[in-house]
Amino acid sequence: MTASDPLSLVFAALADPTRREILSRLSRGSATVGEVAAPLAMSAPAVSQHLKVLERAGLITRTAHAQWRTLSMQAEPLDQASAWVEKHRREWNLRLDALEDHLRTMRTTHRTQEAES
Repeated sequence: MTASDPLSLVFAALADPTRREILSRLSRGSATVGEVAAPLAMSAPAVSQHLKVLERAGLITRTAHAQWRTLSMQAEPLDQASAWVEKHRREWNLRLDALEDHLRTMRTTHRTQEAES
């Protein structure tokens, strides 16, 4: 089953190290497909497939200038993914803090009961 909501597409795209490497390269500025593909040890069709996944997730855009295809990174989908992670991190931290408080109370109660015995 393949999820098609925007956030799932972003996380699926980020799951692959090659695609993360491509995004790291593009985070330094726009580049041609050839410049992005040069350091990758894979065929042009394989690179093209990775670019399609990134493009479908909205993480990159392609523009054509004469015979050159330029790739640019789009930060908005990363911002949305980051916001989702941060929201859930805050929620889990609150839950873990509450658990820690509860355990501390339980230990204190247990020690008090042992001292009274």
